Amino acid sequence: MANIKTALIIGGGIAGPVTALALRKAGIEATVHEAYPSSAQGVGGTLMVAPNGLDALRIIGADEAVRAIGLPITRMVMANGRGKSVGEFPGLPGMPPSLLIWRSELCRVLHRHAAAHGVSVEYGKRVIGVDQTATGITARFSDGSNASADVLIGADGIRSAVRMLIDPQAPGPQYTGLLGFGGRAMGSDAIGRPGAMHFVHGKHAFLGHWMEPDGSAMWFGNLPHPTPLTAAEARAVPAAQWLETLREVYRYDVPGGALLAHTSPEQLLVTGAGEILPPVPRWHRGRMVLVGDAAHAPSSSSGQGASLAMESAIQLARCLRDLPDVATAFLAYERLRRPRVEKVAADAARTNNRKASGPVAKAMFSLLMPIAMKTFFTPEKMFGSLHGYRIDWDDVVTA
Repeated sequence: MANIKTALIIGGGIAGPVTALALRKAGIEATVHEAYPSSAQGVGGTLMVAPNGLDALRIIGADEAVRAIGLPITRMVMANGRGKSVGEFPGLPGMPPSLLIWRSELCRVLHRHAAAHGVSVEYGKRVIGVDQTATGITARFSDGSNASADVLIGADGIRSAVRMLIDPQAPGPQYTGLLGFGGRAMGSDAIGRPGAMHFVHGKHAFLGHWMEPDGSAMWFGNLPHPTPLTAAEARAVPAAQWLETLREVYRYDVPGGALLAHTSPEQLLVTGAGEILPPVPRWHRGRMVLVGDAAHAPSSSSGQGASLAMESAIQLARCLRDLPDVATAFLAYERLRRPRVEKVAADAARTNNRKASGPVAKAMFSLLMPIAMKTFFTPEKMFGSLHGYRIDWDDVVTA
């Protein structure tokens, strides 16, 4: 067992509290240091927690609290822009449904669960540097304070400061060529089936939608755009102007046209540029290591960003619990995680290419998808190993 008793976790989003809870379960005291002055209450759109993510949460006892705030998605329906279904994926036998959750709600529940189990979160702690010795590491923060522990874990997202401390030449996020939007459509009759997530490959852009319990329809869309815009830059454009653009793009799509027509500027959600993190060459250096989006951030097309972060948090804690020194533990952690997360990211990148493709490619997709569904695109082949991934907490990690 590594002689690790304490950990500093940089970043208080999703990976931060999950990592802290897993470490405490492994007997390691962890404190979360968040750069922003408060939690992510009210920040961000929706995300999916897949069955593999829920199983990771089960290990730290947070799964039931997360289920209570999620909307179960029991099937996925693929359609073309004319409204014709070209494929349908029911849930896998023996697995719980994926959950659709507002990011801010997920953060709130995870932070509450972490606090209930003794995890401390300190806000306004933006890391600017570290000092390492043979026996520990000290983080220096922008407010002039510092904190020390045996290891430091970067859970600070796709623009990770810890990643740059580990490797100043590390890649940053790359633009997918798509801007993200979402909204609530009130009074539309084209809202799909309860419990189903609908993915529509329209003539000019992709759109997803689902039915809320109150009968309204929620939707999200990816608009091809030549230049990236941050969320702040995109929100600086009046919502009514974006709606006018989106309504024109989805004008002839079913149900995109109806959904956009029933969405008001006040109900429009603008998330800005879609991003993906290329493979990161170095996940660790000395007593520093990365977890979650700081190490692997597939695009939202994967539906796996949060779930992979949860898995990695659990696996990192197991490695630090079981292996004799920090270097061996970090190497084992990377060996356990890198192949899986990079495959998911590569698959998501291909999905983004389809979303950004032209009308001819979208038409070909509509023609070929029904054939593929009857041959090699079965739910078991597509999602079995992805959603069926399970971690045995009690199994001892070996080098």
